[in-house]
Amino acid sequence: MNITASYKTNQFFFVLIKLSLVLGAFYFIYYKLTQNEALDLPVFVALLASNPQFSTLNIVFLIVLTCSNWGLEIRKWQVLVGSLSKITFKAASQQTLGALTASLLTPNRIGDYGAKALYYQPQNRTKIVLLNLFGNTMQMIVTLVFGVIGLTTLAKDYKLPLNFKYLINVGLAVLASLIILYRMSSYNVFKKIVNKLYPFVLVLKRLSPKTKRVTLIISGLRYLVFSFQFYVILALFGIEIPYLEAMMLISTLYLFSSIMPSIFIFDVLIKSSIAVYLFALIGVGALPILCTTTLMWSLNFVLPSCLGSYFVLKFKPVKTT
Repeated sequence: MNITASYKTNQFFFVLIKLSLVLGAFYFIYYKLTQNEALDLPVFVALLASNPQFSTLNIVFLIVLTCSNWGLEIRKWQVLVGSLSKITFKAASQQTLGALTASLLTPNRIGDYGAKALYYQPQNRTKIVLLNLFGNTMQMIVTLVFGVIGLTTLAKDYKLPLNFKYLINVGLAVLASLIILYRMSSYNVFKKIVNKLYPFVLVLKRLSPKTKRVTLIISGLRYLVFSFQFYVILALFGIEIPYLEAMMLISTLYLFSSIMPSIFIFDVLIKSSIAVYLFALIGVGALPILCTTTLMWSLNFVLPSCLGSYFVLKFKPVKTT
């Protein structure tokens, strides 16, 4: 009798946690959309409604790009987990979108790691976290490569006050400091670091070259998809600039926003602020840029999060073996 009561109590609290996650996610989405000081929601909606460019066909096209973006992310997760155990695209979708919703309130969506791990046996959860880390690292590498190219081009074309010689000297100074620390610490500090990194290195070694290559390719394709979507939305708001010039600014935007720690509710604010500054360099006003970043945020985070809330509510704890 006590066992049954305890089981029902656990089930009740588990359902309560799931409901809290979903309601919390919806509340913060609502809060961000309605309390955005830079762009009032009624103004944003009115601009969309009055803009003839946002036809049914164009809206469908934007949604297709969103589906492509997250479809690639889901496929990447399916490929990575496939090195441990084969899963279907449907299962990868549930894990990816469910983890997105569950991680919205955590800094830099770090909760995504724990949320995905809950879908697997306890003995495999560390590996799942490390596989997720590898996938995110590949995405970050792509963002950094495109971002550095974009920033370098931007600094050259618009004479931004970036002292590359100074940055190189700082980098060399940091490297020299690490070498000195390594020599003076009798290897203790670095042994601890290596020990902490060893599980990640071990998982990385066990990944086949094909899996690593496919993960990097998918990360690159995903980057191209959501940057192109940004460009399309700019065009729909009447901002006509050459694609390569737009990519220079967009890649710089994603570079800065990706290296700045943030909580989900501030993500759109950070991107908006950076985007307004960057596009002001080519004479674009703040309003269309704010609308573009808000719509990008809505399509690529709000919409998938709403879908993910269903998977959060349907989630059941994995049975341990």
